[in-house]
Amino acid sequence: MNRKSSAKPRARKAMPPIMSEIEFAHLLGGEVAYIKTLSSDQASKMFPMIEGLPKDINLFSLHAADGTPLALTDTIQAAIGHAAEDELSITPLH
Repeated sequence: MNRKSSAKPRARKAMPPIMSEIEFAHLLGGEVAYIKTLSSDQASKMFPMIEGLPKDINLFSLHAADGTPLALTDTIQAAIGHAAEDELSITPLH
């Protein structure tokens, strides 16, 4: 016997973050960073002190675990090199 249920599907409650932003920022004592690809427009907004960025190119920004921008480069290799100089471990973002 097939009965169709008229009950509406239940909405799932949002899960609280496993780690707070402050906890994430202090992850491994500030030794973790990530690299983000930015358009030149995004980079201009994130790094307003840098003038004359070329238009329509991708740039790479190195960020501390808490999101603080640390460096802006034109190649992923330069961003990785900057992280290595500062003894930062790079973690992937998903």
